[in-house]
Amino acid sequence: MSCKVAKIALLFPGQGAQSLGMGKALLERSAAARDLFSRASAILGYDLAKLCVEGPEADLHLTNHSQPALFVHSMAALADFLESHPDVLANVVAVAGLSLGEYSALACAGAISFEDGVRLVQQRGSAMQDAASAVESGMASVLGLDPEQVQSLCDSARLPNEILQVANLLCPGNIAISGHAASITSAESKSTDAGASRFIRLNVAGAFHTDIMLPAVARLNTAISQTTFNDPRFPLYSNVDAQPHSAATDFAPLLSKQVVSPVQWESTLRNLLNAGVDQFYEIGAGRVLAGTLKRVDRKAACECFGD
Repeated sequence: MSCKVAKIALLFPGQGAQSLGMGKALLERSAAARDLFSRASAILGYDLAKLCVEGPEADLHLTNHSQPALFVHSMAALADFLESHPDVLANVVAVAGLSLGEYSALACAGAISFEDGVRLVQQRGSAMQDAASAVESGMASVLGLDPEQVQSLCDSARLPNEILQVANLLCPGNIAISGHAASITSAESKSTDAGASRFIRLNVAGAFHTDIMLPAVARLNTAISQTTFNDPRFPLYSNVDAQPHSAATDFAPLLSKQVVSPVQWESTLRNLLNAGVDQFYEIGAGRVLAGTLKRVDRKAACECFGD
């Protein structure tokens, strides 16, 4: 009797998964992890490993620091994971990452080099931090409502000449909204009457995945134009459309659109499951993505590998 071969997808976390001390165990046990952090630090111009392990914590949470930190940590975790699971890549059929995590997914698939990934997320994080600092804005998670209800909440709470929109369709009952600060406050005041079970303000710098980030796109596009993209070893499911992409020419426009477009994470997970994926691995900090997968399909198998 032949054994069924698993169809594997690798998932990579996004901003918000960072925490002080991340990478400590990886750096202690893995020469490959130490090498990646060292190579990244040479590009960034500061000691990334020290920032991740020792802080200051407030500096780690800055967008221009957290994005490179999470990218490099995920790549270090991947290197460590592959040392103990050398046969996994033969059965990987897809990769995906949540927002920033899409860059880790691209590097994992060989669509970009590690060094180019570090440069891209450094520019992305810095540009998004600057765009956020220019406008009083933010994000919040709305729990207990479906997408249409959240859209209605945004429409009713949005103040004149302001932005307030769905930014991340994470999983059933958990949708992030993003926009100007006053409109976020308005949505919070209306959320209970709209039927939301909770309204949680997110600890991010600003209104990601909205047009408030348009100034960041121009700077990111400059970095993207200087990057070589390759056909990936396995398809990447994009945040923009939740579809698989296997052509190098797809990635520059998708990465540009991603900064100002809602993240289609729930649809991505459903499409991966529909494609026959029966084993997921979350590679990097935290366990957020495994939790979202369980909300989509409680029977889905997912193991987490970070520290």
